[in-house]
Amino acid sequence: MRGLQLVDHSPNDPEPSAQLPNARRLVLIDNYDSFTWNVYQYLVLEGANVTVYRNDEITLAELIEFSPTQLVFSPGPGHPDNDAGISCEVIRHFAGKVPIFGVCMGEQCIFSVFGGKVEVTGEILHGKTSLLRHDSKGVYEDLAQDIPVTRYHSLAGTHLSLPDCLEVTSWISGGPDGGKGIIMGIRHKTYVIEGVQFHPESILTEAGRHMLKNFLQMEGGTWKANGSRRSASEEDSMVNGVNKKKDKKAASNGGCTSVHSKPSILDTIFECRKRSVEAQKLVPSQRPSDLQASYDLSISPPQIPFVDRLRQSPFSLSLMAEIKRASPSKGIISLETCAPRQAREYALAGASVISVLTEPEWFKGSIEDLRVVRQSLEGMVNRPAILRKEFIFDEYQILEARLAGADTVLLIVKMLDEDTLRRLYQYSQSLGMEPLVEVNTLDEMDIAHNLGAKVIGVNNRNLTSFEVDLDTTSRLMHKVPQGSIVCALSGISGPDDVAAYRKNGVGAVLVGEALMRATNTAAFVQNLLGGSLSNGVTRPVHGLKVKICGTRSTEAARVAIEAGADLIGIILVEGRTRCVSRETALAISQVCKTTIKGQASKSTARGMSSVRGTDKDRVGETAAACEYFEHTSDQLGHQNRTLLAGVFRNQPLDYVLEQQRVLDLDVVQLHGSEPVEWASLIPVPVIRRFGCQEAGLARRGYHALPLLDSALGGTGETLDVASVRKTLEADQALHVVLAGGLTPDNVKDTLYQLSDLRHRITAVDVSSGVEKDGKQSLDKIRAFITAAKGSL
Repeated sequence: MRGLQLVDHSPNDPEPSAQLPNARRLVLIDNYDSFTWNVYQYLVLEGANVTVYRNDEITLAELIEFSPTQLVFSPGPGHPDNDAGISCEVIRHFAGKVPIFGVCMGEQCIFSVFGGKVEVTGEILHGKTSLLRHDSKGVYEDLAQDIPVTRYHSLAGTHLSLPDCLEVTSWISGGPDGGKGIIMGIRHKTYVIEGVQFHPESILTEAGRHMLKNFLQMEGGTWKANGSRRSASEEDSMVNGVNKKKDKKAASNGGCTSVHSKPSILDTIFECRKRSVEAQKLVPSQRPSDLQASYDLSISPPQIPFVDRLRQSPFSLSLMAEIKRASPSKGIISLETCAPRQAREYALAGASVISVLTEPEWFKGSIEDLRVVRQSLEGMVNRPAILRKEFIFDEYQILEARLAGADTVLLIVKMLDEDTLRRLYQYSQSLGMEPLVEVNTLDEMDIAHNLGAKVIGVNNRNLTSFEVDLDTTSRLMHKVPQGSIVCALSGISGPDDVAAYRKNGVGAVLVGEALMRATNTAAFVQNLLGGSLSNGVTRPVHGLKVKICGTRSTEAARVAIEAGADLIGIILVEGRTRCVSRETALAISQVCKTTIKGQASKSTARGMSSVRGTDKDRVGETAAACEYFEHTSDQLGHQNRTLLAGVFRNQPLDYVLEQQRVLDLDVVQLHGSEPVEWASLIPVPVIRRFGCQEAGLARRGYHALPLLDSALGGTGETLDVASVRKTLEADQALHVVLAGGLTPDNVKDTLYQLSDLRHRITAVDVSSGVEKDGKQSLDKIRAFITAAKGSL
C-alpha cells in the first residue's frame, strides 16, 4: 500500500479536451461552496459546456425548460435535508432521465433522496487525505486502488440505512463492515447516478479529473444504455443477457424483473410516510386521542355516499379528477395550483369525484389541501365526492381524512398485508366511508374480491417499475366482482385512452396530470369523455327579479305585485321610518299570498322556460354539480306569486324566527351585523347585506344571496359601479342582489354599465328610489319595474 505523500494533482498547464457533444448543456448546482469552481474547472477541461446555478436561484420548472444533458451537485456546508436548496428536488425529478453526479453534500443529497440517513461520522475532517478503495466501475473505471483522496466532512451516509436501490462504490479501506469503513461513494443500481463523499476536484486527490472524465462519458438515464459502465449489481445479475433475478417472486410483484430502483421508490415513500405519521402522532392537538375526541363531537364535515355519487355522471363514464402538483415519475407538474379553485373547476366540469393527493414530499400535497377543497364545495348542489389519495397504512390517517372532509380514502393492496387491508377497510366503513381499493395484478384483484370491495381502482401504473400500461385495466375486467365499480387509474390523457374502457364496462377514469395541464378544464373533460354537461340543454337563464322594499301599505303591495314585482320587502326594525306594525305586516302578507303576479314577470318566466327545457330534459343535468349561488338564484322566486321578505337589523334571532313564523315570511333579509351562521338557523332563504368586497360576502352554504347596499340601506346612496364590478370579477360564480340609490331613471343605465356581468345580477332592490315626499309612489313603483324588466 502506498504512503500518503502530499502530491499536487492540480491541472498545471492543462490541455483542454475537445468539446463533448453529449455535454453541451451540463448544469452544475452550487451549494454555496468555493470548491464549486474547482469542479467547474475540471468539467470544462474535459470538454463540457457548463452553466452554474446556485441552489436557490433557479426553480425546477426553469431547469426542466433548460433541458440539461447532465447534472452535477457541488459540495456545500450543512445537512442535505436542510441546506441544499433545490438539489434534492432536482435529483428526484431527473433521476433516470440524465446522468447525475454529486460531490460531498451532493452525494449526501443522493443518499437522502432515495431514503438513506446522513449522520455524524464521529470524525471531523478538513483537508485530510485518505486511501480509497473502489469497485473499478462507473467513475472509477481504469483507476488504481488505494488512491489518495481529500476529505472535508463530518457527515456521511450510514451503512445501516443504505437504500436497496443504491450500492456502495468506494470506501476508506481498513474500517469495519468487512473492511469497508465510512462510505465514500454510492451508485444507483439502475439509474446513471453516482456520488462521492470525498473531493475529486481537490489538488490532493489523485485522478480526480479522470473520475469526472469518466462521468462525462455516460449518457442517458439508465446503466442499461451505458454498456460496460453498468452498475455492479446489474452486471452481476446478467448471465448470457438474461437477468438471474427474474424469479417467481419478482413476477408476482407486479411483473418487476429487478430488485433495485423502482420497488425502493415506493418503499422509500412508504417509510417516509410512516416516520412522518409517527412524528405527527406525538404533536399535541394531533395525537390519536385528540383526533378521536374531535370526531366524537360530530364536527366532521357532512359526507355523501361515495359509491352512489360515483354512479352519477353527465357522461357515459364517471370522472375522478385529481389535484396533483407533482409525482415521482413526472416531477413538478404545477406548484402554483390553488387546490380549492381547481376543485371548483373540476366540479363544474362534471367530475363525480375529486381526488386530492395529500403526500407532501413527492406529490407536494397536504391534508390541508383536502380540508380547503372540501370547504370550497360547501353548499354546492350535487357536489363531487372527495377522495384522500394517500399511502394509507394506519387508522389514524383515515380518521384524519374524515375530520378534514373526505368521503372516501384510497387503500393500496400492493403495500398492505391482507389482515391490515381488511382492518383498514372495515375501519373506514365504520366512519361512513366506502374505500377505493387499488389493484394492479390478477392476484391483487382476487384480494379485492375477497375483501368485498364495492369500488376497485385498477392502477395502470406498476408501482414497482412505475411504468404505465393502459391495457392493464382491460386485462383485469374479467375478474371484477359482480356489482363492483371499476375505475381506471393513471396514464389517461385523451379520448383514445378512454374508448376501450367504455367498451369494456369500466365505470370511471381517474385523470390527474393531463387535467392539471389543461388550459380549459371543461373543454378538456368534454373532449375526453364525449358529450356535454347539459346533454343539449342550456343551463337556466335567470330573468331579472325586482324587489320593492320599504312597502308600508296593502295598496302599494298590490300595485307592485300586479306590475310584476318578484319580492315585496317590509321593514320590521322598530325606530326606522319605514317600519310597519304587525297588523299592517299581516295584511301585506295576505296580499302577497292571494294576488296573482302581473304580466311583466310572466312574460319573463315564459322566456325562461324556452331555454330551460322541460323537466324531462333537465334530468340529465342533475348528475352534474351546480354552483351554490346559481342554484339559489334559480330558487329565489316563484313564477305565479310574489314572495314576501322581512327586513331585520341587529335584532335577536328568536325575534327574527318568531316574525318569520307569524307573518309567514318567504324570505328573511338581514341588514345589520348578524352572524353569517344565522342563515343556517332560519327556515327560509336569507338575503344578507354586504358592502362591496366585504369579508364573507361570497361564502357559500349560508345566505342565499348577498345584497350589495350602503351600510344602513334606504338612504338613496348610490353604489359605485366600479366597486360592484370589482366584487363580481373577484369571484366568477358570485350572484348578487343589487341595491343602493336605484331609481326608475337610472336602473337601466346601471345594469347596462355591468352588461358583461349582468347575468350575475339576480335581482335589483329599490326603496327610496320609488318614493315621493317620503311616501311610496305607485307610479314610480310601476315605472321602476317596467324599466328593470325592460333592461333584459
